[in-house]
Amino acid sequence: MSTENQSENASSQEEMSFLEHLEVLRWHIVRSAIAILSLSIIAFLNKSFVFDTFLLGPKKPDFPTFRFLCEFSEWLNGMVPSMVGKDTLCIGQNMPDLQNIHMAGQFTTHIMISLFTGLIVAFPYVFWEIWRFIKPGLKDTESKIARGSVFFTSTLFLSGVCFGYFIISPLSVNFFLNYSVSEQVHTIPTLSTYISTVTTVVLACGFVFQLPIVIYFLTKVGLVGPLSLKKFRRHAFVGCLILSAVITPPDVFSQFLVTLPLIILYEISIYISARVEKEQQS
Repeated sequence: MSTENQSENASSQEEMSFLEHLEVLRWHIVRSAIAILSLSIIAFLNKSFVFDTFLLGPKKPDFPTFRFLCEFSEWLNGMVPSMVGKDTLCIGQNMPDLQNIHMAGQFTTHIMISLFTGLIVAFPYVFWEIWRFIKPGLKDTESKIARGSVFFTSTLFLSGVCFGYFIISPLSVNFFLNYSVSEQVHTIPTLSTYISTVTTVVLACGFVFQLPIVIYFLTKVGLVGPLSLKKFRRHAFVGCLILSAVITPPDVFSQFLVTLPLIILYEISIYISARVEKEQQS
């Protein structure tokens, strides 16, 4: 697009009234809602895949994470037989069945999970719609700063979702469903508590993985820099521990598993901040 066309677009944006901006925003929201609703309907119609394969996967003994741990345990036993047993890491093998105690519980859960699935799958498109609304109001320099934001934000979000689903969820589910204070007490989990644990962990990890993007923009506008990030590294690590305690179930192992990638993401953010600062100074 030529400079003349860009200036015409900028002037047309400036001439738009507040109500016209609201009208534009409304259509972005409508398209996003249609995308989420359409994907939610598809998820609703594919109940068996969404629930049996995807959502209830982290409590099945053949879940990829459990299979990997079992194979890894066998490999360790072959390497150092005296240090680890063959089945030491074979977890997730004796999960209890879930129960539903509300008459409409399964139906309402079906609807909520369908919407949840639609939101996750449609996230890249929804973010792209938000970006389309914001971009015309940005200056050329601001637009260059945000170049590629849709791709990297979506990639990091989906990476966080996968980390929460394949790593945190199965280990947390295994811990809680098999933990016992006494042989006289049996865990009979409900569908709602299981759903709540999995969806909270998955969404929380998806949003937490946005840290490098946040640091990138904060560095671009001059609010943070690599020196300040390094200076407050210890404080950040404590913050990672607190955040992991909030978004994960209350067991030390799950908190450690979330804290570790958060620390790695923080170190990556320092590197990104240093690169941004170097480019600005050159």
